[in-house]
Parts: sequence; structure tokens; C-alpha cells
Amino acid sequence: MSALSARPNPSEFLPPNFLHSESLPAPPRIPRVLAIAGSDPSGGAGIQADLKSIAANGGYGMAAITALTAQNTQGVRAVHVPPAAFLTAQLDAISDDIGIDAVKIGMLGDAAVIDAVRVWLEKMRPAVVVLDPVMVATSGDRLLQESAEAALQGLLPLADLITPNLAELAILLKEPVAADWSEALAQGKRLAALTGTTVLVKGGHLQGGGPGDGHAHGAGADGHAAGNGDRDGCPDALVNTGGLLGQETVVVPGERIATRNSHGTGCSLSSAMATVQARVGDWEAALREVKPWLLGALREASALDVGTGNGPVHHFHHLQHLQGGQALKDGQRGQHRPAGHGPAAGEFAAALRAGAAGDLEAIYALDFVRGLADGTLPEHEFAYYLAQDAIYLNGYSRVLARAAAIAPTETEQLFWARSAQTCLEVESELHRSWLSARPTASTLGPVTKAYVDHLLAASVSGSYGVLVAAALPCFWLYAEVGSTLHREFLAGGAPGEHPYAGWLRTYADEDFAAATRQAIAYTDTAAGRASESEREAMALAFRQSSRYEVDFFDAPRLYA
Repeated sequence: MSALSARPNPSEFLPPNFLHSESLPAPPRIPRVLAIAGSDPSGGAGIQADLKSIAANGGYGMAAITALTAQNTQGVRAVHVPPAAFLTAQLDAISDDIGIDAVKIGMLGDAAVIDAVRVWLEKMRPAVVVLDPVMVATSGDRLLQESAEAALQGLLPLADLITPNLAELAILLKEPVAADWSEALAQGKRLAALTGTTVLVKGGHLQGGGPGDGHAHGAGADGHAAGNGDRDGCPDALVNTGGLLGQETVVVPGERIATRNSHGTGCSLSSAMATVQARVGDWEAALREVKPWLLGALREASALDVGTGNGPVHHFHHLQHLQGGQALKDGQRGQHRPAGHGPAAGEFAAALRAGAAGDLEAIYALDFVRGLADGTLPEHEFAYYLAQDAIYLNGYSRVLARAAAIAPTETEQLFWARSAQTCLEVESELHRSWLSARPTASTLGPVTKAYVDHLLAASVSGSYGVLVAAALPCFWLYAEVGSTLHREFLAGGAPGEHPYAGWLRTYADEDFAAATRQAIAYTDTAAGRASESEREAMALAFRQSSRYEVDFFDAPRLYA
């Protein structure tokens, strides 16, 4: 037979015009995010900060005003809460006409306003709800009437994410304010269990925390130092006791910024989280994307020169900096790219394929694959391969079902769900048509176990992008190898006496080829809306799975 090898063209599943392919999914829709909050005429906090934050993170912002304040960088002078019926009119006007992908809730003022928001949420059921329970500013200014605290408690279970500062966390639990990081985490767990939702525990007001607006952490709600939140770190953690996250507490490290300009940090954080969550569909990935942006907003806040007190953060620091009338490029000031500005369509997928070329060459060089192609493969090795494939597909179907559960669009949900169903159907067919005639032990092999464990770990990582990247080699590399083997079989005249002729003909399945192209496109799209760190994790997960594909084809030689 002719020498098997990877094709010089990058891939028949990744055509040269991929970057301009009309078959690719449409670019992700810009998230439409509604902020329900009070107004800050100085522009640093409240609805003004929300709208800037939403825009800075790639969303389209809308606003329903709950309260009017008279405030500046030095403090709040007066608060006026319009009739709750007028807030309801605002909310209905928006939702009657415009699709809403996420909602951020901030200052609510009084019990009537809270009840109006609750009724609207129960009616509309938005996909993403982030609640920033604005109650008391760091300055001591009361932003929620004490009589309204009970009504606010009833709103908490309707949120997907709650983002209190440490003082508000204590008020919600009717406990003293946490004195250290471990105590703050414990309070976060209690609130998460009480409300059945996810809580973002923020460490900005721990030791070394600077001035803020109650949601303005000295270093921003930006970071998370492992341990007890010392003066050099600013801890944050996502907490969920219901199994929604990969683990009960997800800690994300970060840096503390020494600045007096932190007005509106909490408002900015919560609206950014709502925006990015609507885009990526994963709370941990959202936090890991928002944190560097907020860190830069705090670091560059002094460039704004707004007010003589606790000034605002610089929401658009990552877009441009003016110096002598010339716009500096991103690389000259910080490394955070504008939200949603990932690689061009097809670029990430092409890089994955280039990185997998060595693994494909290794597969083609295996005795198992060469023997399968020319018919010299020992029968017991083929039987072992089929048995392990059936076991693997059962686990793989669960991984694809998880991808369907956390996919950001309905189209992707349907694709991964159908793929999971197909895995189970193929597993059943393997037992009925192939393994019934080849009795062999169905014990879980070491390579199969390691591969499935790797995929299951990716499925609980909390990242949709990492999960689909880990799952992709089973589509892509298998399709590449199958296509090559089928071409070899046809080039040899497709001899009927070939012992594996029936199996080689299955490699011509155009439905699987089409599914492979779609899986590649969805993974590439996920990379486009992911943060840089998440893309790196996706590439690593893909490389690890590609290596397992090599080992899986070689396992019969070692373990049959």
C-alpha cells in the first residue's frame, strides 16, 4: 500500500477559504443588557457606570431608572425614588419591544421598587440576572431603606449571580462583617445555600482595601489572592453550593491597586459580569475576562481627572489613550484587548490543526492503522479496539450532553445534544453488528479511562470553550484518519475480500464529515468570544485530547 500521511493541505475539514466561509456560524450577537439601577449625575457609579461598563465589554446597554441621586465624588447629598409604577412602565416599554439577553440590578431604593422588579422578573424570566444588592455606601450613606431589606431578600433567589460587598454580605445574613478572607468565604457559602444561586465574594474591602462606593473595592472587585487576602492581594471567589460550578468555590487571583479613584467599581463589575456572561455562558470564564479589564480601569483611573474626592474608574482604558493628540495602540498601554476582539474567524481552528499535524503523522505510523488499511491487522486487536470504542462512546456522549447544557445558543445546544444521541446509537450498533461476532472482554482499558477522565474534567471546568475544544479531536482527527483510510481502500480497488472492508466503508459517512465541520466552526466561534487565558486553556485541552487519540489507536497493540 502507499504510505499513509497527513495531507499537505491543512485539512479537508478546514478548507483554504475557511476565513471567509459562508458556512460558518454568524458572528455572536452583541449582548443586549438592561441595567436597572439609580442615577449618578457625576457619571462614576449607578446607571452611568453600568452603561459604560456594558459598552466597554462588548454589549448594548439599556437603562431603567429606579432612583435619582444628588451626588458627586465626595458623597451622596440626596436621593429621590420615583413611583414604582413608573419603573414598571419603563421595564414594560423595553421588554415589549427589545430582546433582553441579560439584566443587571443595582440600587432599588424602597420596597415598592423591589416588588416592581420582582414581578417583572417573574414575568419575563431573563436568561442572565446579576443582582448587586446596593444597600450602604462605604462612606456610610444609606442607599436602601432599612424597611426594604426584607423585600430584597425575596429578590435574591431570582438572581443567577449576587455580588455584595462584605458589608452587604453581612447585612443579608444578619451577621457581623467578615474580618478575614476565610470568614468571607464562609459567609458566601451560607448566602449561596440560602438563596440557591451563585455568590461573588469580593475581597476588596479586606485588609488594605481603599475607599469606594460600597461596590468600589480598593483594588476593585478584581482579584483574588489565595489564602487570607493580605495587603498585596485582592481576593474574589465564585461560590455555589448546588453543583453549578466545577467546584463549590472558584478562586481567581488578582492584584490590589493603590488608588483613591474607585467610585463605581462594584456597579461596573456587576454589569460587566452580566454582559460577558451573556456572551460566554460561563461564570468563571466571565470573571477571568472581567477582572483584567477592571484592574486596568482602576490602574488608569487617575488619567480621567474627575472630581476632588473618590473619583471614577476608567472604563475605556483598553480602547485608546490619547497622548499629544495621537491614539496609542493597545500594546503600548496594557495588554487587555477590547472585549470580543478575539482571533479572526478560522484563525484559531487553523492553529489547532497545525498543532495536531504531528499527532496525525504519529497515528498514520502506527501498526494498528497501517494494518487496518492493508488488512493485516490481527483480529483480536481489532476486537479490542471496537470494545474500547463502545465504552469510550458512552462516556463521550455524557461530555457532549454537558456541552449542550452550557452552550450559549440554541443552535449549538441542539447540535451537541444530537451528537450525544448519535454516540449512543453508534455504541449500540457496535454491540449489535460488530462486537456480537467478535467476543472480547469489555473491561475498561487504561487509555480509554485516561481519555474519558480527561474529557470529564474538561466538562466540569465551567468553560464551554474548553469543553468543546477537548471534545473536538474525537471529531476532527478521527474524521481525518477515516477519510485517509477510505481513500486508501478505494485506491486499492476496494477489494471485497479485505477483512475490514465493511468497517472501512463506514469512514465515508458524509453526515459525520458535516458534523465535524460544524464542531470545528463552533469551537472556533467559542474561541473568538473567549478571553486570552481561556483560549490558551482551549488550545491545551485540544492538544491533550489529540495525544489521547494517538494513544487510543495504539492501545490494541499494548493491551489487546
